[in-house]
Amino acid sequence: MYIDTHAHLYAAPFDTDRHVMVERAIAAGVNALFLPNIDSRSIQGMYDLVAAFPQNCFAMMGVHPCSIKDNFETELAIAAKELEQASTKFYAVGEIGLDYYWDTTHKAQQQQALRTQIGWAKKYQLPIVLHCRESFDDTYSIVQELNDENLTGIFHCFSGTLAEAHKIMELGGFYMGIGGSLTHKKAHALRETVAQIPLEYLLLETDAPYLAPEPFRSAKKRALKRNESAHITYVAQKMADIKQCPLNEVATFTTRNARNVFKYQV
Repeated sequence: MYIDTHAHLYAAPFDTDRHVMVERAIAAGVNALFLPNIDSRSIQGMYDLVAAFPQNCFAMMGVHPCSIKDNFETELAIAAKELEQASTKFYAVGEIGLDYYWDTTHKAQQQQALRTQIGWAKKYQLPIVLHCRESFDDTYSIVQELNDENLTGIFHCFSGTLAEAHKIMELGGFYMGIGGSLTHKKAHALRETVAQIPLEYLLLETDAPYLAPEPFRSAKKRALKRNESAHITYVAQKMADIKQCPLNEVATFTTRNARNVFKYQV
């Protein structure tokens, strides 16, 4: 059994075959699919998937840092209301964090939003799922400042250094999500880092429809470049190769870790 801890399966690239794609993942042994919210525009699509696959699709609630603009307080209010109403069971506050790659215009607002949403996680006793792009120092600083026995979570799409990995492990209760980037031809540094991180701290994810693993990333046809949850098996195999361990050991550890952080039971 595998768990995809991060997949945007409500996204537009799946509009023509969404249910078939989810069924394909289940057939591949990916029995649990965790859906991070982006902003107010993605909520209904996420809810629709949870309703269609209640035994397999599980929702998070949060506002992505790239959606933190001038109207960020409105976006936060909408997400806060969804958490408060609790008409849907949420398994994490996510996807939240900092992104300095695309734009730093709203850097201060991103940091404010991150602090606010970490507060939600503590209030509702939920883990946080962190987006951290070109912003590790600030993200880590805020998490470390607010960290206590009630805070756990995932550094999604981890691609940092071994020193950064050790900082995450020292937080206690935090994991690193590893996706298709691990398979990419130029990801030598990431593979070297993952080789030295104990399996007890690693999770599998796809970030679908983004970050397709090889061989899909190199596919000539655009349709084949789309990532999906069934592809998590390629990430798992690469991790097993790097760790020089059986594939089922990767499946066992990463599934156990996902269950622990999301408080999820089959």
